[in-house]
Amino acid sequence: MANVMACIDGSRSALAVCDYAAWASQRMDAPLAFLHVLGKSDYPVPADLSGNIGLGSREHLLQELAELDEKRSRLALEQGRLMLDAAKARAVAAGVEHPASRQRHGELVDTLQELESDLRLLVIGRQGEQGESLGEHIGSHLENVVRTLHRPILVVPTEYREPQRILIAFDGSATMRKGIEMVASSPLFRSLACHVVVVGADKAESHAQLDWARTTLEQAGFEVTASLRSGQVEEVLCGYREDHAIDLIVMGAYGHSRIREFLVGSTTTHLLRKSTVPLLLLR
Repeated sequence: MANVMACIDGSRSALAVCDYAAWASQRMDAPLAFLHVLGKSDYPVPADLSGNIGLGSREHLLQELAELDEKRSRLALEQGRLMLDAAKARAVAAGVEHPASRQRHGELVDTLQELESDLRLLVIGRQGEQGESLGEHIGSHLENVVRTLHRPILVVPTEYREPQRILIAFDGSATMRKGIEMVASSPLFRSLACHVVVVGADKAESHAQLDWARTTLEQAGFEVTASLRSGQVEEVLCGYREDHAIDLIVMGAYGHSRIREFLVGSTTTHLLRKSTVPLLLLR
């Protein structure tokens, strides 16, 4: 059975990742697994320093450096195990039965690609422990994960708040049509208030898209508030979120090439930077 998988590290968002993952696991009746990945900086590759000027003749110094690297690796491994144990205990206290844990060495993106077939939903913090000094900016690890994986990714802030109202940013694309159908069929959002917003011109095509989304969700039993708004996508969605106390936003991720996004900007990146609520990103 596919898992809800939560990426755990030493960042400030780790507790929120645990709580949102536990919430999703229980609503979806899916197993929960926590993942901690030790990057290359956490377990240094032994280096041959014998060629460095002056070091080749100082074997005791080389030995001390090797022992220091080994100790650092052991401590990083143990720290990861402790974080995984704490995450599992927190999930059990929230009502999750038998959460699992995995610890891997390597790059986060590569590890998640290997595990992708086991993924039903990935839960990850907006910034990892290496990116907390970036302010509003998102880390490269997160962007690479979102661009690489083809599973729903729930990107969470540093504080947990149980979702009561969701906003679906609908643009009529194939990705978001599948997204509407996924929301309609998934137990994750069952019984939550649902808002659908189309940002575009007041024309027949936009109204048709909005009507299709509303009808699909209402037929699945959702109470839907549908709205057509004009303006800049990011500003409209952020304003709507604030005006209607939205707890979670569902949207497509990175629908354009990196070159176009470099020139005109990315809605995904903007909302990842600015949003104070979780984003469920679909590709």
